[in-house]
Amino acid sequence: MPVKVHLVDASLYVFRAWHSIPPDFTDVDGHPVNAVHGFTRFLLELLERAQPSHAAIAFDESLTSSFRNGIYPEYKANRALPPAELVRQFAYCREVAAALGLTVLTDTLYEADDLIGSAIQALDRHACHAVIVSADKDFGQLIGDRVEQWDYARNERWGADGVLQRFGIHPRQVPDYLALMGDTVDNIPGVPGIGAKTAAALLAHFDTLEALLERVDEVGFLRLRGAAATARKLREHAALARLSRSLTAIALDAPVPPDVAHYVRRLPDTAVVGPLFDRLKLGPLTRARVRALAGS
Repeated sequence: MPVKVHLVDASLYVFRAWHSIPPDFTDVDGHPVNAVHGFTRFLLELLERAQPSHAAIAFDESLTSSFRNGIYPEYKANRALPPAELVRQFAYCREVAAALGLTVLTDTLYEADDLIGSAIQALDRHACHAVIVSADKDFGQLIGDRVEQWDYARNERWGADGVLQRFGIHPRQVPDYLALMGDTVDNIPGVPGIGAKTAAALLAHFDTLEALLERVDEVGFLRLRGAAATARKLREHAALARLSRSLTAIALDAPVPPDVAHYVRRLPDTAVVGPLFDRLKLGPLTRARVRALAGS
């Protein structure tokens, strides 16, 4: 049986806990730890449910220092930086993940998507299977024969066929698709006026963004609503489309552990868990779940 590695997009679940749990939970110093409590419960449930033999948790540390900011300074500029209280909680979440025996991936230049993509690239050389635990559509470009995505909250899993069903494109086309339609969440411009349906239709005909831009004169003859206007937009904003494409592609060369052994899930470190959970004021039920995972 091939090794299966679960790769978790941590930030999604930290933010969900931050927004859904009231800030009534505090650490010993009185700082809010609501996101940490929610994230810890999520991790324990994931470990109990999936019982992964190999796993890693990827965190975003490159909120303003991503290599994408060097390409396009406005990248994610529309996002407010997390408040100091949430930054503190992210640090706690990394500590919790490590204490529970999980490999933590983080970098100031590469985002969590890049760390997960690079881990998949490294593990592919060992014929490992990967499960990306996230709902983020950007991960569609990584899906393949040995890679699936799991939206944990909805308990939905999909492979390459699922990407096609959801977006009308193949996994390899996801960066081009996102480059055409843009992404308001990440402040990626895309081509103004081109939405999801048009982007999918164009890629179904031309296959790649570069082929589309090279053969843009053909667009006006397609059976596509507003074909002439679409061709004009593509001519006017070709440079913007190519810029966007450089932002939407997940990097596969981030510094991550290269060997399968680095992703082995370890038993919870009870010597670390005790003092850490004391600081976080995590209760007896949570501690009992950790002891059960540790086999004690």
